Amino acid sequence: MLKRIPRSLRPTESFRMKFPSNFLVAAVVVATVAGVTSSPVSAVETQKLARAPALVAPVSTAKATFAGGCFWCMEPPFDAIDGVLSTTSGYIGGTKKNPSYKEVSAGNTGHTEAVEVVYDPKKVSYERLLEVFWRNIDPTVKDQQFCDVGSQYRTGIFTHDDTQKAAAEASKAALVRSKPFKASVVTEITAATTFYPAEDYHQDYYLKNPIRYKYYRNGCGRDARLRELWGAEAGGGAIKK
Repeated sequence: MLKRIPRSLRPTESFRMKFPSNFLVAAVVVATVAGVTSSPVSAVETQKLARAPALVAPVSTAKATFAGGCFWCMEPPFDAIDGVLSTTSGYIGGTKKNPSYKEVSAGNTGHTEAVEVVYDPKKVSYERLLEVFWRNIDPTVKDQQFCDVGSQYRTGIFTHDDTQKAAAEASKAALVRSKPFKASVVTEITAATTFYPAEDYHQDYYLKNPIRYKYYRNGCGRDARLRELWGAEAGGGAIKK
């Protein structure tokens, strides 16, 4: 008979972030052979496993951080990109250490909601991530994204080195020259400061709570506004090369 692994021996969220999901699957297989197993893999974990990299040679990674309003809505477009290894919702650009969602949403900490994207630069370029970022935001408004109003929803590109800064500035300049709308681009480019991951229930919200997520996204008018701004390129899936 298979036995459950004691709660104290189960992998924590921090453990999952440090090791690939397929590493965890291998661990479950080993545990099963030994006569123990954990709870069945959830639907969310199954989807994570589907896009996890194979266990081969260590992958060189890079990090990109973008603010585009509600972080729930900024994870999906990056998760869909081949070469993106993980997305984490969180807070950046503020003054308070380890802020909570309640504090940030009140608009008193100076942070903005953002996503931290870990990717394989051999499979996807930072420039490609920038293209997808632009087409998932409204860059024409300050301290607001769609139905969410306040500095905690301001858009921004937070660069991690001079190479990213140069690429971001070039991308913004190109957008200003070719934008399909008349309004000015007000999205700021700043050096990345400390990024604080949001509470666990915010991570992969679109997978954990698909109905609530879709209800919020549609009610906020995000997709309608993106189509108005970007046309067929809204969301980044049909960018002209």
